[in-house]
Amino acid sequence: MPEIIIYAVAGRTTDQKRALVRDMTEAMVKNFGVPAEAVTIQIVEADKDSKAKGGVLFSER
Repeated sequence: MPEIIIYAVAGRTTDQKRALVRDMTEAMVKNFGVPAEAVTIQIVEADKDSKAKGGVLFSER
């Protein structure tokens, strides 16, 4: 059973997440040849003040 873990900054809508997991599931079905029911996806969200890039918090970018 394939599992996908997506790390992202918080703030996406439920509709955006729904579309993402649908597309990711379709890609796994197509490329790994598994049934959609076998694909598990977890979205791990971090607040903008808990994630940084290049030494700068996302909340300050």
